[in-house]
Amino acid sequence: MTRCIGCGAILQDVYPNEEGYTNDLSNELCERCFNIKHYNRYVRVKDKDYTQIIKEIDLKKDLIILVTDFLNLYNLDDLKVDSPVILVVTKADLLPRSINKEGLLKRIKCKLNVVSKILISSKNNFNLDLLYSEILKYKKTNNVYVIGYTNAGKSTLVNKMLKNYGNIVGEITTSNLPSTTLDLINNKVNNELTLIDTPGLLDSGSLVLLSSKELLKKITPKKEIRPISYQVKGKQYLFFEDFMRLDLEDTNIICYMSNDIEIRRVYKDRESILKRYDFKIGINQDLVIKGLGFITFKKNCDVTLWLTKECKYLIRDTII
Repeated sequence: MTRCIGCGAILQDVYPNEEGYTNDLSNELCERCFNIKHYNRYVRVKDKDYTQIIKEIDLKKDLIILVTDFLNLYNLDDLKVDSPVILVVTKADLLPRSINKEGLLKRIKCKLNVVSKILISSKNNFNLDLLYSEILKYKKTNNVYVIGYTNAGKSTLVNKMLKNYGNIVGEITTSNLPSTTLDLINNKVNNELTLIDTPGLLDSGSLVLLSSKELLKKITPKKEIRPISYQVKGKQYLFFEDFMRLDLEDTNIICYMSNDIEIRRVYKDRESILKRYDFKIGINQDLVIKGLGFITFKKNCDVTLWLTKECKYLIRDTII
């Protein structure tokens, strides 16, 4: 039984439309990973429930690296594990310069057994030496598991660690599209460390899972985010592409999300086919749209939110 070195799927040459297919079992990559790597041609597979894998990992009590980014710091307690965790907030190169990085880490609260919090950038090699030293400090065995929600940057981090601290030829397949890694992938970095990449957890209600390939490119930041502020006087309506709308009155907000998203401000109501939510939000609270980012409110406000079907939101105290 041979696994694809890119996604971890078992290689097979019988079923072309199923995961792990290759026309030659001597290949290292399945056809899907080959197309992603060389042609940026993505074929999505059927979503799976990976919660059982997480349960089995937790039974081992090995160190877990939990990878997330600052736009998606809302679901940490959804992960039910007792094992020691290093919380890695990745994509630091996307953080607005106005954000106090130390303050951000201090404001991250969760019920997990977090032994260390680290802000990194795999792209810029920022804080990877610190992360590596923390891994060696807290690991229970040579096996360390890397987990996180889809599109968090897990596989990119593993590839960079392999390059920096190992002598490995080849790399895990990466993509900004969901469900790229399909099974556990053991990556021996050196004689002291094996990083085990895991499939991205599926965040129910995330815009990442509901978007077309074109929209996903827009909502995935590629460079430093520039927060956009709006002073709302009277009744105003903000349209975010065609997937979200905010009806606001007499408030101030700051939007933290990809700057490739088109936001339009209008002053007249329009009919909408989106799903409607009405609620109150308080001063210095964030409206989080799963998979997109968040909007910080600087004044109390009555809000009408319109969202694409199945996309979910939540309200929290601000992390900025």
